[in-house]
Amino acid sequence: MRALAADLTGAGHIASARGLVKVYGKGETAVRALDGVDVDFARGELTAIMGPSGSGKSTLMHCMAGLDTPTSGTVLVGGEDVGRMNQRALTKLRRTRLGFVFQAFNLIPTLTAEENITLPLDIARASVDREWFDLVVDAVGLRDRLDHRPNELSGGQQQRVACARALVSRPAVVFADEPTGNLDSRSSGEVLGFLRRSVDDLAQSVVMVTHDPTAASYAHRVLFLADGRLVGELEAPTPETVLEALRAYSPAGRPAGQHAAQVRA
Repeated sequence: MRALAADLTGAGHIASARGLVKVYGKGETAVRALDGVDVDFARGELTAIMGPSGSGKSTLMHCMAGLDTPTSGTVLVGGEDVGRMNQRALTKLRRTRLGFVFQAFNLIPTLTAEENITLPLDIARASVDREWFDLVVDAVGLRDRLDHRPNELSGGQQQRVACARALVSRPAVVFADEPTGNLDSRSSGEVLGFLRRSVDDLAQSVVMVTHDPTAASYAHRVLFLADGRLVGELEAPTPETVLEALRAYSPAGRPAGQHAAQVRA
């Protein structure tokens, strides 16, 4: 196996983990949420992470994004060793190098859409690249909504504001945790279409946790987790092939003890 640092020096990977373990609790009540995960996330791709409840998919994303601390193992994002960072460095990383989109839109109700979008840069006291801002706003279709506050926007529009906010600082990677969980099918399609276009047209890298096969079909690749381990992957997914894979990788559908020790881009 190539060294992790060597993996990330190539153009292919934006984030990687080796031997990633996360245990919650101690003793008999300990829960092993991640059980030795090795994974590479491709640069310039949308990767979906799927699995049943309790499979570790959100824990994996949170550890990759520096939102949770692994029990053991190594995480590198954009060439930086997340595990070796102190809290101040992690805060700076999340503010300047990572973008986040969550199921809850997390918009500031007293700010306009434009002010919500530029908020990460305002907090970091960084200037707004107006050319990039205009590109992102037009891509997400919010040009005529910039002066509206969240309560004047639909759910889909609010989530598109959150997507634009995640991209405005040109992060190395965007992490999206169930980004369409609170949306109807039409709004979901709008948000997922934008996330895919942000990769195809804006050269972004996106890692998305989802339980929805239709949402996963927007990805270039889908990773499947079960019991804290990677058990398979799917390239060029469709809703039908995702459903088939979910059945195959479910505890009832796979032989006992079967798992993938390593998944690469």
